[in-house]
Amino acid sequence: MIRMTLAEVTHAIGGTLHVHGIDTPETVVSGVVDTDSREMGPGSVFVAKPGDVTDGHLFVDTAVHAGATLAIVERMVDAPVSQIIVDDAVVALGALAREVVARVRAAGGLKVVGITGSNGKTTTKNLLARILQEEGPTVAPRASFNNEVGAPVTMLRVTDDTRFLVSELGASRPGRIAELAGLITPDIGAVLMVGLAHAGGFGGVEATQKAKTELVQALRPGGTAVLNSDDARVAAMAVAAEERGASVRWFGRGSAADVRAEDVEVTASGTTATIHVDGRSLPLHLRVLGEHHVMNALAAITVAQLLGVDPADAISRIGTVEIAERWRMQPLGSDRVRIINDAYNASPDSMAAALRTVAQITASDQRKVAVLGAMSELGEQAGEEHDRIGLQAVRLRYERIVVIGTAARRLFLAAISEGSWDGEAVFFETADEAYDYLTTELRDGDRVLVKSSNSAGLRFLGDRLGEFFS
Repeated sequence: MIRMTLAEVTHAIGGTLHVHGIDTPETVVSGVVDTDSREMGPGSVFVAKPGDVTDGHLFVDTAVHAGATLAIVERMVDAPVSQIIVDDAVVALGALAREVVARVRAAGGLKVVGITGSNGKTTTKNLLARILQEEGPTVAPRASFNNEVGAPVTMLRVTDDTRFLVSELGASRPGRIAELAGLITPDIGAVLMVGLAHAGGFGGVEATQKAKTELVQALRPGGTAVLNSDDARVAAMAVAAEERGASVRWFGRGSAADVRAEDVEVTASGTTATIHVDGRSLPLHLRVLGEHHVMNALAAITVAQLLGVDPADAISRIGTVEIAERWRMQPLGSDRVRIINDAYNASPDSMAAALRTVAQITASDQRKVAVLGAMSELGEQAGEEHDRIGLQAVRLRYERIVVIGTAARRLFLAAISEGSWDGEAVFFETADEAYDYLTTELRDGDRVLVKSSNSAGLRFLGDRLGEFFS
């Protein structure tokens, strides 16, 4: 965080300051700001956030011993540290992020990018960060820090030297993206796609579209919306951009895109394509597995170009990225048995894309194996969408379909209903049972997809299988 006095922090978050020891309102803090006491160091600010499982106020002492010099709390804690009492620690965290970003931006030089979409946010964020870090100091989220805590924590890593801030913005409910984007009023907002991820929590895909449009509506006047021209729901957001006084830059695979991909080819070593931009045709080689990641790459290239990066340089830099993120199309195991661990999250769109990718990279003399768990937050569409994935796995001729967990049982039933022989699909209640089966069933040449929503926990099964077959 930038240097701020205790008085300035207090004013920014609307709290009441209680100084400790030799501190005064003019005492300066400038360290990490976080809700995790394990992240504290000298000069840090600890935000004591109450939670469902535990309460951050219980860890103020731990944070102080790790070096924290200020605690933002909802009630006074008996600890040797200056404290600012607020009504809501999470709201205060966001308010502090807004102030810090505004100060750095006012000093000149900081460009702010917001990224949202039903799928692809984290991959696009990582690709863009890889491009921009060659241009100057860049702040981007770790993992998927995109909620009301993770996004402000990332924003607060900005310093006076930061040139680019990349914010990944997720939506747990309508209005959430508006709140997060409102903290930073992005110069550029990229919307990747509108799909069924979290549709259950929003009440349908139309409500999801409305939620993603909130990013475009939060752009700075004169900013730019980077929109997927292949997705009709995203393309419709151009109206919101015009109303905001923002321009539009299109990416996609269709002829309407300003930055366009053609000749996409998926292999076991990655994905290749030809990128057309401003009359130039440039070769792309992504080491990240999956045809669907081409769209994420296009979005990153488009944003980078708006920030002054030559597309050829952008393409060269993203070609060095080996995996999008841990547990996202992550190759494990060995050439003998290759495990593709993509179980960090799952929606119908990402599940279908992962199944197609593994089918594309599996040779005719090798077996395709799908290890699948539940897709969460689909609401009343959950049954139908699990049916669809079960049918797709069979129609892509997966030789083994291993379904895990009661919440995914309907996927299994759809697979055996569509399947043409006994034993093609099997069901297990637990990942441990599936592990015991797979360690004896898998054989040389198998290509294995492990895919589920985070809540199903199959990412750890993927790690175990990767280690077993390494």
